[in-house]
Amino acid sequence: MSLTSQSLHGILPAIPTPVHPDDTINVEATRALLGYLLAQGTDGVLPLGGTGEYGALSREQRVRMVEVTAREAAGRVPVIAGVLDPGYHDAIKAAKDFAAAGADGLLVLTPYYTNPTQAGIRDYFMRYADESPVPILLYEIPYRTRIAITPEVIHELSQHERIIGMKACNTDMWHFLRVVAGVDESFAVLSGEDTLFPLHIAAGARGGIVVTASLLPSAWRRIYELASAGKTQEALALHRTLIPLMNLAFAETNPGPMKSVMDLIGVHAPDVLAPLVRADATLANNLRAELKKQLAVFEGRE
Repeated sequence: MSLTSQSLHGILPAIPTPVHPDDTINVEATRALLGYLLAQGTDGVLPLGGTGEYGALSREQRVRMVEVTAREAAGRVPVIAGVLDPGYHDAIKAAKDFAAAGADGLLVLTPYYTNPTQAGIRDYFMRYADESPVPILLYEIPYRTRIAITPEVIHELSQHERIIGMKACNTDMWHFLRVVAGVDESFAVLSGEDTLFPLHIAAGARGGIVVTASLLPSAWRRIYELASAGKTQEALALHRTLIPLMNLAFAETNPGPMKSVMDLIGVHAPDVLAPLVRADATLANNLRAELKKQLAVFEGRE
């Protein structure tokens, strides 16, 4: 699939990585997850983000996850693989490996720990886009990386023909509004925050890379449809009904809580990777009850 900014819209779940107890990819569970999401009409999938426990997987298993995801997607929707390495050479090696494994695009994290200047961030992404075998999206998530990209630098990066979009996880709405106001028309801003999604759509996002859409894609599809049609109040009202689910899903580090309940959608792979541990039993039980309730509402499951 030739990925362009026009391909970036709607709901793209950030998917957990189903694993066996030995930290290898659980292919059967991954296929079940992809089957569920594709049947629900999602517009793309994103393996190997933070939800996909990128840093805890071996390099070999990261490539394996992309291979399995791309094979199951079979060109029906874009597969955008996360690249969360802090150093350029590891990150560009991942780009080449993931593209060879079938990724249509890459979500590339802001380089962290070295605390670069804005000029350094700009040059990093420009060089990366020049060398990457597939188009890239910026991944700005300052509450994880401890460094933000200024709107002005994002505006400049958006003009690069191979930087086609971004996952916006900066919770500062003024920052978001300034980003959207100045990016190139060919550049797709995607919401990266479940908690702010309808506001981001109302402010100009074309869709979202949504964590809890892995559990409840039909609900997020409806919120997207309402918000993108200008029915912001209705979208917010529906979004409000998901607040209990979001509170529980993010009460401990994602994806621990989500993995504890994914059997409800036919995905049997509760294991997480070190240093994460399985969700607290009470939390998992509460999330299970809430997800059952939401599935009954949105998918008619009892």
